[in-house]
Amino acid sequence: MAEAPVSHASNAGGTVSDSKIVALVGRPNVGKSALFNRLLGRRHAIVEESPGVTRDRLYAPVEWAGRRFTVVDTGGIETGTVAELMAQTRAQAELAIAEADVVLFVVDAAAGLTAGDEDVARLLRPLRAKVVLVANKVESPATSASIYEFCSLGFDVPMAVSALHGLQSGDLLDAIVERLPAEAPDLDPADSAVRVAIVGQPNVGKSSLVNALLGKERAVVSSSPGTTRDATDTAIDVDGKAYVLIDTAGIRKTVKTGPALDYYSSLRAVAAIGRCDVALLVIDATAGATSQDRRIAGLAIDEGKAVGLFVNKWDLVDTQRFDRATVEDALRNDFTFAPYVPILFGSALTKKGVAKIWQFVDAAARAWRSRVPTSKLNQVVRDAFRTHPPPSFRGNVMRCYYVTQSGTAPPEIVFFVNDPRLLHFSYERFLENTLRAAFDFTATPIRLVFRPRVQQDRTEADDLIAPASERGEA
Repeated sequence: MAEAPVSHASNAGGTVSDSKIVALVGRPNVGKSALFNRLLGRRHAIVEESPGVTRDRLYAPVEWAGRRFTVVDTGGIETGTVAELMAQTRAQAELAIAEADVVLFVVDAAAGLTAGDEDVARLLRPLRAKVVLVANKVESPATSASIYEFCSLGFDVPMAVSALHGLQSGDLLDAIVERLPAEAPDLDPADSAVRVAIVGQPNVGKSSLVNALLGKERAVVSSSPGTTRDATDTAIDVDGKAYVLIDTAGIRKTVKTGPALDYYSSLRAVAAIGRCDVALLVIDATAGATSQDRRIAGLAIDEGKAVGLFVNKWDLVDTQRFDRATVEDALRNDFTFAPYVPILFGSALTKKGVAKIWQFVDAAARAWRSRVPTSKLNQVVRDAFRTHPPPSFRGNVMRCYYVTQSGTAPPEIVFFVNDPRLLHFSYERFLENTLRAAFDFTATPIRLVFRPRVQQDRTEADDLIAPASERGEA
């Protein structure tokens, strides 16, 4: 079936609700990972807009029909074995099920009903309300007719899909969105605290940094109820401004084969990113940035969060050998997909450089919620098109008629053009750099959306950017 267009959800400001979690579970070899990739493929831009950033097959943000959620790929649930790896895999899947808002119970239609499916079904029946039974590998009329035998598992009639060919993947996404809990209403930015998630790998000093931030001000107001042991929310007031610090467990690279607690902690840390305004990625100065650090930063950017880097343990670095400018240049090379991200240096132990984090958070949150006047926005874009016209494609050139900001948190800029297909990725990057140079978008990603102009919607304002030839001028 044809793919439906991806709709970008925008937040007018305020606190973002928790990222909803959708877990794929089932016995081994039913195609969970293939289905995970298929669901992620509905939102390719999430991956491709961050060049050079790869994704583990554990979790990934997906957007569909205006809702954003995190899809979790779990290991197969193997029953009837005491093997350590299988036991860990089962424990991880059970934790994912407990934490998930929607569970996709995946079975193999080509193989038919097995004892392993029945074992998994017994595990899921107490949570029947949030389970969607999915029959994968429906790639022929014969397998399509065999899906009804899975009704004996005690769930609704399974949705027939093919992760390989994309059969009914859009319908499955619709079913997921239908079962997601309602979103909490957005709060007025003036009445809401800035939520800051301290994220990173294990043992980089995240909790020490949180303690340094709280201890520096000695102004803890309260602790949020209902938080988990690995993602603790603490409210604090600094100079009359309200913040919520979210201390998360380390996000490991290979949690699929590690202890179940590591899996649980990483899952909750990912969810914490989904509900923050600003994500501060802590990097160990003695170890340097790793591919996992880039993955974590990419995930926060994909979620549309303002991001900053804090190089911790700077007091342990021999500054005679590694000066700050050299290290910053190296980090810029590591994070080329996010050149706008500020880099801070300090030490949670000595508290040196910690106070600057509040300045960064204020600037990042302000940019994340900022709105640019339409007149100034059109002026900047008009000058950009005049001084650096877009390249032509087969004799056609993209023309922009009007620009407006359609949302904040993060800022979303909509360009009304003659044909979005004429846009080259290098010119989109040029436009983003131009907007960043003209306006204060510190630390925040900005989303550029290109839409075809509808003729009957054209107004005088649409001519602001159009070439003189289209306006009938000499």
